[in-house]
Amino acid sequence: MSNIGIVLGRFHRKEVEEMLDEARTVAASRGLGIVAEVWVPGSMEKPLAIKRLLMREDVAGAVALGIIERGETEHGNVMGHAVIGSLIDLQLQFMKPVGVGILGPGINPSQIPPRIRPYAAAAVNACADLIEQG
Repeated sequence: MSNIGIVLGRFHRKEVEEMLDEARTVAASRGLGIVAEVWVPGSMEKPLAIKRLLMREDVAGAVALGIIERGETEHGNVMGHAVIGSLIDLQLQFMKPVGVGILGPGINPSQIPPRIRPYAAAAVNACADLIEQG
């Protein structure tokens, strides 16, 4: 069995807890163990937490879950692009997959509920697929 770690943004805690529930279900169905669930304040902190997980020998991949909601400024878009770029760089640096289940940037509140479980599932499945291809 391969192990993954999950990093979660607590800014939208209720919704992200639902994402975590889905991630746990999908991980179990794919034969993945979850050795760490790390809560961070928001998306800006996810790359460092993911890096710490990827450095562990018992972690074959990681998943980032959270929401970057549409705001009144471009902050969310800028942050979203920086975070996604950093996560891609970490995948390449460690040669371990990072499944990204971050809704947004720029998602409207009404768009969040129907995407919570599908995004979490897709992130875990992407990580699992790449671990299997290893």
